[in-house]
Amino acid sequence: MSARNSHANKAAARERLRAERERQAKKDKARRQVVVGLSVVAALAVVGGAGYLVMQANKPDQWEAAAKASVTAPKNTEGTNGTTVVIGKPTAKKTLELYEDARCPICASFEQEVGETLKKDVAAGKYKLKFVGATFLDGPNSAAGEGSKNALSALGAALDVSPEAFLEYKGALYSAKFHPAESEDKFGKDSYLLEVAETVPALKNNAQFKKNVEDGTFDAWAMKMSDAFQESGVKGTPALKMDGKALTAPGSDNPPLTVEQFTAALTPALKG
Repeated sequence: MSARNSHANKAAARERLRAERERQAKKDKARRQVVVGLSVVAALAVVGGAGYLVMQANKPDQWEAAAKASVTAPKNTEGTNGTTVVIGKPTAKKTLELYEDARCPICASFEQEVGETLKKDVAAGKYKLKFVGATFLDGPNSAAGEGSKNALSALGAALDVSPEAFLEYKGALYSAKFHPAESEDKFGKDSYLLEVAETVPALKNNAQFKKNVEDGTFDAWAMKMSDAFQESGVKGTPALKMDGKALTAPGSDNPPLTVEQFTAALTPALKG
């Protein structure tokens, strides 16, 4: 090999090496830019995700929003926001006030023992029934959840059908078959409330009732009704009053939980 060829070959080799180094340098630079770019995107995603979580945490839940929403009141109601629910013959001179929370186990005992007697008395015109619904058992200091509120909204949907459907549905919700333990939040599920409603003839396969339950049509009304309970001064459920005076089992401050106790408390109250 001539000296000139050897020199040319070495020069070509050096050029190839230089070009290869330039290509590698460009690749390394591009790789660093991609890594930095991905790091920035990841950081932004973390910040954005954290921001989203903060927004979601501060976003009012369904029931907080319902408490501030405009009210659609069920049919068969009166008063501001439809929170006056009075059922019975207009000719009845007395009014029995009944305060209940849907998840309340003692309310369930009352309904299972006295509910049918109460419905018969109302139908006979002995007195009108004024219902006030509570939701305090959904609170963080109680059972927690949303079953009381959701059931009260569903009761509004039943009342929208008719007062009779309301009473039948209320009885079904409190029945031994369907009423859950206080610690269970079954009433928080629309599907369960609709399952119970299938046992009430006026609500069975009732498309409008189903829609109102699933759409939460009367959620805001339920929250206003809950406010009415809070403003009543009643401390627990069940509670009964006849024309504003507490109705209790004879010899106690407790509500009457049997037909005998109810009759014994009711008889003098009707005469008063």
